[in-house]
Amino acid sequence: MTLDWEKYIAIAERFQRKARFEDREDLRQDIIVRLAEVAMRYEKEGRPFTKWTMFRVARITVLRYWHELSRHRRLVILSSPIGDGPKPKELGETLADERAIDLDAWLDAKNRLRGCPRRLLEVAYKKDSGIALGSRDSAYLKYYRNKAKQRDTGRGPWQLSPRVEEPKPPVPA
Repeated sequence: MTLDWEKYIAIAERFQRKARFEDREDLRQDIIVRLAEVAMRYEKEGRPFTKWTMFRVARITVLRYWHELSRHRRLVILSSPIGDGPKPKELGETLADERAIDLDAWLDAKNRLRGCPRRLLEVAYKKDSGIALGSRDSAYLKYYRNKAKQRDTGRGPWQLSPRVEEPKPPVPA
């Protein structure tokens, strides 16, 4: 029984990039070991161990890696390095400060924009970019502004003047 270690190493090197930077060597070793185990089993059964089979074994090993990683919660330390490459940042350096974007407001605006018609968003983009609006775009924008006013006040366009409640008649005793 001969194992083709060079092929196993080549395939493992292709798939090791699919792991986190700090786990790549471990995943590479896991792929190589798993390829050897499956190759021995295939040889016992008399089945061909093709390059396609090797890719499948490596892919499944990567999927198992991510599955196991997602099952185990980790303690996150603010001084832990994040990111790939030679100069990783510390997690604490990436935390938002008081000048950062307000995520709740951003998500609220994003959800509100999802409900807008596409043409209204295009007209708003033109206006924000300083592009002159044509008469049709201006009329469309005016229509939706009036519609928003009605929605906010709870009154129709015929009731835009302030409401005056009439006095109620006295209740007989």
